[in-house]
Amino acid sequence: MIKRDPDVEVCALGQHICMSAHKARRVIDQIRGRSYEETLMILELMPYRACYPIFKLVYSAAANASHNMGFNETDLIISKAEVNRGTIVKRLKPRARGRSYPIKKTTCHITIVLQDISKDPKYFIWLRKYGWIYKDKYTDIRERYLCMIDRDRLKWATSESEVVWDKK
Repeated sequence: MIKRDPDVEVCALGQHICMSAHKARRVIDQIRGRSYEETLMILELMPYRACYPIFKLVYSAAANASHNMGFNETDLIISKAEVNRGTIVKRLKPRARGRSYPIKKTTCHITIVLQDISKDPKYFIWLRKYGWIYKDKYTDIRERYLCMIDRDRLKWATSESEVVWDKK
C-alpha cells in the first residue's frame, strides 16, 4: 500500500482495469519518477494497449492536483506508481458436444501519486545550494533538479558492473 503526504502529494486510483498486472507494470516502470509533461509524451508514443488507461489516470491525478490542491502542473512528478492484481472475471466458452471451457479475464488496480516538487523540502535545500547561480531561469533550475533525481534513480537501477537492468 502506498503511504503519501497529503500536503504535497495527490493520488489517483483506477480499479478493475481489464488487463493483466504484468502488462501494466511494463508501462508503469517506464514513467515512475518522471515529470508530468514527459510522462504524457511517453504514454502517447508508446505502442502498448496499457498506455491509454494509464494516460487517463495520470491526467486525472494532475486535474485533482490543480483543482483540489492548487498545484501547478509543470511542478508535478510521478513520485509513486504501483500496479496490483485485481479480481479475475470468470466466463465460459461453449465448445463442441455440449462442453465448455473456462476463460479467466484478469484485471488490475493502478495507483498513481503525483508530487509537487516546488513544495518538497529537498528541492528547497537543493535550490539554496545550487539555485542561486540561475536565479533568472526557473526552468533551468527545475531541469537540473529533475536530472539530479534521474541520476539517483539510475544509481539505484545499476548493479556493481554499472549495467542498467530492465525490469520484467
